Amino acid sequence: METSANNGANPLLGTWHLVRWDINYSDGRPPSLPYGEGATGMILYSADGHMSACIARAGRSKLSSDSVRSAPVPERLAAFESYFQYAGPYEIRGAPGQQVVAHTVTQSLNPNFVGTSQVRNMAFSEDGRQLTLSASDSVPGTTVARHHRLVWRRGT
Repeated sequence: METSANNGANPLLGTWHLVRWDINYSDGRPPSLPYGEGATGMILYSADGHMSACIARAGRSKLSSDSVRSAPVPERLAAFESYFQYAGPYEIRGAPGQQVVAHTVTQSLNPNFVGTSQVRNMAFSEDGRQLTLSASDSVPGTTVARHHRLVWRRGT
């Protein structure tokens, strides 16, 4: 069963704020927090079927220049490495209780994300105010599996 993003039963609609992003690994290493404790983020799902997500490391340093274009290269690299963003259309797939959301990336800070489909398992708290998006992949260049879990709370 597929659910259109503009269906009245769409539980994703609105703004969600990041609570936590953690990654667990199959090789027994400790879980990691890609953007550290206190990371901030927002994901928005619109009724017309588009989404936008961004996540930032807490305490990001300001640039020494008013323009990112004239900031020193190390500062620009630090800004890039401490921020994650992508956007595009989305679609909910599957039966209730076993649904995934597929994000078709059309814009991204990371140009390698553009043109990809980012499929996330989705689960809601009983009161519907918390959303967990998760996905598994492998650590690049290895056979080590990792499981990403992003917990969001509904914002106002």
